[in-house]
Amino acid sequence: MSILARRSWSPYAVGAGIGVLSWFSFLTAKQPIGITAAFEGTAAGLGQRFAPRWSGANAYVAENDEVPKLDWEWMLAAGVALGSFLSSRASADRHPPRVSAIWARRFGTSPVRRDLGAFLGGALMMLGARVAKGCTSGHAISGNMQLAASSWLFSPVMAAAAAGVAHLLFGRPVARAR
Repeated sequence: MSILARRSWSPYAVGAGIGVLSWFSFLTAKQPIGITAAFEGTAAGLGQRFAPRWSGANAYVAENDEVPKLDWEWMLAAGVALGSFLSSRASADRHPPRVSAIWARRFGTSPVRRDLGAFLGGALMMLGARVAKGCTSGHAISGNMQLAASSWLFSPVMAAAAAGVAHLLFGRPVARAR
């Protein structure tokens, strides 16, 4: 079976691939990998363009004076989306259930509730990325590779918070009958 046709890959192989991608990013763009900055910079630039009074009152937006542009971070975000699509095509894993079984057991089978939960979770992650001054890929991958103290602090806190929230939302896994 071709590695591209697998539904899941070895986390070690994926980790090594992300490491190589990080090296490539440092060598070519002279930047660490990270995705949220593309969205934040675009939002700040659009705010300055369409709501300059509001933007001037917001310290982050006021100091981010760049015009929204398609740069390497947007290309990384597009590459993640394209790679996900191509992977789902190659593995024939294109149509997972709209509402997963674990979500349905805890919150019901409503696709609208699931979509709202995903949207709110994403919004909280973006807020967390701003508070932490970097996203999980920026801190946990690039920052740790650079031996940044803030990233070495961020990563275990992020993992513990993720485990805690997952436990609060979904509880302990149900034992499967053998």
